[in-house]
Amino acid sequence: MTTLPHLIQQNLYNNPEKTAIVVQHASQEDISLTNDDLARGSCRYAHAYQREHIQPGEVVILILEHGADLIFSFWGAILHGATPSIMPFLTEKLSPERYRADLTALLAVTKPSAIVTTPEFEPEVRSALHPGGSVRTVLRTDQLDNDNSLDLSKLPGLLRDPAEIALLQHSSGTTGLQKGVALSHLAVLNQLAAYCRAIDLRPDDVFVSWLPLYHDMGLIAGFLMPILNANTLVLMSPFDWVRAPYKLFQAISKYRGTLAWMPNFAYNFCAHRTRERDMEGVDITSLRILTNCSEPVKWESHQIFFEKFKAYGLREEVMNCSYAMAENVFGVTQTPPGTLPKVDEIDREAYISEQVVRDPIAGKSVLKMMSSGRGIGNTRIRILDPEGQVLPDRLIGEISLQSDCMLTSYYNRPDSTSAALRGGWYLTGDYGYCVDSEIFVTGRKKDIIIVGGKNIYPQDLMDLAYEVQGVHPGRAVAFGIEDEKAGTEAVVVVAEVDIDDTLERQQIEDALRKHISQNSAIALRHVYLVGPKWILKTSSGKTARLANRDKFLAEFMS
Repeated sequence: MTTLPHLIQQNLYNNPEKTAIVVQHASQEDISLTNDDLARGSCRYAHAYQREHIQPGEVVILILEHGADLIFSFWGAILHGATPSIMPFLTEKLSPERYRADLTALLAVTKPSAIVTTPEFEPEVRSALHPGGSVRTVLRTDQLDNDNSLDLSKLPGLLRDPAEIALLQHSSGTTGLQKGVALSHLAVLNQLAAYCRAIDLRPDDVFVSWLPLYHDMGLIAGFLMPILNANTLVLMSPFDWVRAPYKLFQAISKYRGTLAWMPNFAYNFCAHRTRERDMEGVDITSLRILTNCSEPVKWESHQIFFEKFKAYGLREEVMNCSYAMAENVFGVTQTPPGTLPKVDEIDREAYISEQVVRDPIAGKSVLKMMSSGRGIGNTRIRILDPEGQVLPDRLIGEISLQSDCMLTSYYNRPDSTSAALRGGWYLTGDYGYCVDSEIFVTGRKKDIIIVGGKNIYPQDLMDLAYEVQGVHPGRAVAFGIEDEKAGTEAVVVVAEVDIDDTLERQQIEDALRKHISQNSAIALRHVYLVGPKWILKTSSGKTARLANRDKFLAEFMS
């Protein structure tokens, strides 16, 4: 039966000179890697793993920046039959102390046999190792030999069983990187088959991605899918993109890109940070599907993005949505290609105050909820109440799913695995509701703030904060802190602003407090305005709610 190495071998034999990946770096010439280049570079790493006595099935952690070595070391592990897992590289965006704690926790749970990193980062890696630990080898990128042989048939990865684990995805979040999602070859291939049908993948599709490879959207949609299906991938650095988001559109224009994925915050970011002079000569009419994924999708973000980029050839029906997670390899839902995501207009006050979906009432504020699409072909979805009963349309509950591409387990975490899998169904921990088989995602179960017995979604308060003039889009955070006197949680909203003038800051603070209090179930008292770059993000770019709560308590409540 087929496994991932078989597809790499097949691509090499079928068309060795076809461009597999175009690697982009800021201020450098683009590097084109053919299928032959990909196989040869990956074989060098496979031989290095063999030389270091890494056994098939053992875990190899990759801590590398964007570039060819990250690509080759990953596929080299696949060809060798080892289990690769990509971890974020330490950057200025991440807290060094938290990063080291995450690395230590990951090594303790995952028990890898090897770590691949750069010579410069080796001391940081070794500082996290413990005597007698599982890691036998720290392989540096400058320690490979010049063996350029290309006999894939002798590599042990081709002997792996489809049910065996192919790779680990370490889901990022506010509680570290301790849970590795173990995915089999069969699960990955089943997901790709179903998702490719959902997006009507074509042989001439060109993928363009800036997404980090340690996140499921970047790893699966922006890496494995194009490579294993023999499509061309244009791969940018996420750090180049965040400094210059217009480079995404330049890459789409230059290579006639047809497919791309982005999280919702990136739509606002691109619209606000891209200037007309950066788009001179850019034509994105080739774009066939741009999918909003990885966090609750927002109708307003799509409108801002479309209005900004329609002048450069963006068509509104290109802008699709998806709900995805590492535990299902990637995609759970997708908007059918060529159609607009469904929009459900509901009573805003009832939704925020009571978590109830109701038709809007005349004179009341309306909230436009945008669908993440319909379940892909191999995935069943249910919305459950707290007792596990299936809910009818337009009632909010926990999203659960069942498919032939779910995780094998949380690696070395049987406790977490048994808690998440019930009778063959995966409990996502996400809340949402259904309308005519369209899935509307409302928020995370674990993020709920309980105030006076009422459940409050922090994301709803953050969305309200972004409507206040002066607050940076995507740069606010809401969380609860214990109010011992009241016997419940008090809600805190922290928002970034650029203004130093005391009077203007007070006006923004007052406006923010008033707007949230008028449009939610709480009377907001705790508003804190901070300067740019105060708010911490996770490695995948999401707001690190618990880390920001800890930072707030240390700075403002000590």
